[in-house]
Amino acid sequence: MPWTRIFSGIIAIILALGGTILGGWYFTAGLAILVYLAQLEYFQLVRAKGILPAGKTTIIVSQALLIISTLSNNLADAVLPVAGTFICFYLLFQPKLASIADISTSILGLFYGGYLPSYWVRIRAIDSAGTSNLALNGFWPADWGHFSALPTGLAITLLAFGCIWAADIGAYTMGRLFGRTQLSNISPKKTVEGAVFGVAGSVAVALLGSWSLGWPLWSITGTALGLLIGATSLLGDLTESMMKRDAGVKDSGQLIPGHGGILDRADSYVFTAPLVYYFVVLLLPLFSS
Repeated sequence: MPWTRIFSGIIAIILALGGTILGGWYFTAGLAILVYLAQLEYFQLVRAKGILPAGKTTIIVSQALLIISTLSNNLADAVLPVAGTFICFYLLFQPKLASIADISTSILGLFYGGYLPSYWVRIRAIDSAGTSNLALNGFWPADWGHFSALPTGLAITLLAFGCIWAADIGAYTMGRLFGRTQLSNISPKKTVEGAVFGVAGSVAVALLGSWSLGWPLWSITGTALGLLIGATSLLGDLTESMMKRDAGVKDSGQLIPGHGGILDRADSYVFTAPLVYYFVVLLLPLFSS
């Protein structure tokens, strides 16, 4: 199982890096596929509880949200309440009277499975308007020698991914080797020792990235970003574990050998995206000033 997990993880990383580097509509298309598959798994968990959400409608408006996020960041925030209203209206006119659970799980599916992941599109698009050198607003680096020479959005996206990977690998590896203290009843295999090593790994990668990018007060900003990503990715993992536990399943799916479903691998990325975006857009300029 560990070798299967490692091999499938390497394949997933290669695909993720390819789409991330290309950016533009290539990145959006790859993310749209992941969002679609993740929402299918989410609604499968919901239906296991006997709830009847507006699954198809939520998936459609989530895809529209990703497209609009690529076209305009400002419009994306306006789409969320409009899409939520549309979902509620859809449920109102179903033959079977919708319950509070039907409505709330549908809105959660939109927020958790569509809106929050759309922030990765925003992050990747930062300062990318003048750097596209391929069709469909794509990009391919001409010089791989310097991380700081990459477009800002690409560098930050890669840095965030690296922090999440370091947190996941650190927590999984060190937790298996040294883990003794259970972290939470939600996920019995997670340990305090693994969580500490995971957050430490995220901080180490963030420090290296902030130094390479020449961020102001890089030791402070790097540590802050690493702590933010490390803690948030862990909480995202626990949130998905809580949903699986409530639904009575071990994995959200079986799409990725050795890892489970898309949600099992993408849970660390969901809540992280908006926090990274606003850290870079709102907080980092404050350190510069």
